[in-house]
Amino acid sequence: MRSAQVASATPSASGQSGALNRFLNIIEKAGNKLPDPAIMFLYATLIVWVASFLLSGISFDLVNPRTGEAVVVNNLLTGAAMADFLSGMVTTFTGFAPLGLVLVAILGVGLADEAGYVNTGLKKLLNVTPRRFLTPMLIFVAIFSHVAADAGYVLVIPIGAMMFKAAGRHPLAGIAASFAGVSGGFAASVVPSGTDPLLQGFTQSAAQLLDPAYLVNPLCNIFFTAASSIMVILVGWFVTDKIVEPRLANVKVDSDEEESDLNRQPTALENKAFLKATLGMLAVIALFVVWAFPESSTLRSASGELTAYSAPLMKSIVPLIFLIFITPGLIYGYAVGKFQNAGDVVKGLSKTMQTMGGFMVMAFFCAQFLKAFGDSNLGTLLALSGAEFLQSLALPGQFTIIFMILLTATVNLLIGSASAKWALLGPIMVPMLMAVGISPELTQAAFRVGDSVSNIITPLMVFFPLIVVYTQRYVKNAGIGSLSSMMMPYTIALFIAWTIFLLGYWALGLPLGLQAPYTYPAM
Repeated sequence: MRSAQVASATPSASGQSGALNRFLNIIEKAGNKLPDPAIMFLYATLIVWVASFLLSGISFDLVNPRTGEAVVVNNLLTGAAMADFLSGMVTTFTGFAPLGLVLVAILGVGLADEAGYVNTGLKKLLNVTPRRFLTPMLIFVAIFSHVAADAGYVLVIPIGAMMFKAAGRHPLAGIAASFAGVSGGFAASVVPSGTDPLLQGFTQSAAQLLDPAYLVNPLCNIFFTAASSIMVILVGWFVTDKIVEPRLANVKVDSDEEESDLNRQPTALENKAFLKATLGMLAVIALFVVWAFPESSTLRSASGELTAYSAPLMKSIVPLIFLIFITPGLIYGYAVGKFQNAGDVVKGLSKTMQTMGGFMVMAFFCAQFLKAFGDSNLGTLLALSGAEFLQSLALPGQFTIIFMILLTATVNLLIGSASAKWALLGPIMVPMLMAVGISPELTQAAFRVGDSVSNIITPLMVFFPLIVVYTQRYVKNAGIGSLSSMMMPYTIALFIAWTIFLLGYWALGLPLGLQAPYTYPAM
């Protein structure tokens, strides 16, 4: 696929330094010379196969902390490995986590959009939101979406683009701002989420390697992550309005007939239909609230929690999105005459799925690559090698935290799963830093920062191909380089600002969370 340069305003037009503009343009040009994302993942799979063959006979003198066994690279070019790969190719694709999440959620959101409900809702929201506060409001919503697992990727980001376009701003800036909040600010959270107990389990197990009696509170980082939300909003606001959007000034948005009337105010019929549809949506939400409220609710986990990963409610987030949006979509569509019968509804759903064809192709090849990369053990080798190097530096506490963030951000370019990274790095980094007086809670906070900031620039992040599809809806020739260069300022700014923020937070002695000391042993 040909990928044009889509974000190269002159420095004078963008108001930013020529050096930064040239740097971002280099990233964009280099990235857009890469092949189509689907082909890139195919090539990457071939490279993993060859690398696994070349490295499979080498001893690396590294021990996997999860298994206690020596790290070896598995040769994927053996007959047995290739047979296993081929026999599992279909299930690898159908089991690719983002695939089902995206397609189910987009059915509901897409029908609401096709009916016109989203369009009318955005107009009303824009009428009460000052244009200059649109960016921070969008980033705040993106951060708040962390409580709903991966909902932000399939809900907040596309709506962010529509909101910016409706406000007369560049839709790619809306994608960038919301992507930065959802993924670049993943460690920021104003309320507890399933990530907190997930990471706590790994941190506690790692700490007990050195101190068997050590316990870690699941909310040991909650105050820090809540405070980080403010920082992420401010940094994202500045980068969006002062760097990213000015660079998009000369980028032409391809016409989209679905949004051609965004500047027209809703009619009386549309207002009445919107009220009915919104009441329908609130009724669905109220139904689930009533269902989830009792302590004995079947939507709770075995321990009675609603936000635990094992809670049926958390596992039902995507179906909830589907129901919450398809309900007002149906009500609104019938009320304004967009839908006359069930056939019209099916056509609307089909039209939504037609826009996801490119993502499904990319998802197929991405799933095969991630399967091969995981089976080869190359990710484990790279992660543990980086941790061993950091350990060999024996740096002072503050510098160790900085390099911990840098190491995590680097490993994040290769291993997207936070739990997989922390399962590998935690048993090494937590005891190592405990030995020099740094608490497991502070180490986990540093990991969460590094785990967030580089999410938005790596094509290996499982939702990255989906974001490329979002950008191509508005700028058809956008490519990997276009998205990476657009998001690079956020990564740089968040890495610097968040690192300083954590060090300053530490210096002031502000509480990280519940029962969360900075030092070990606690002072």
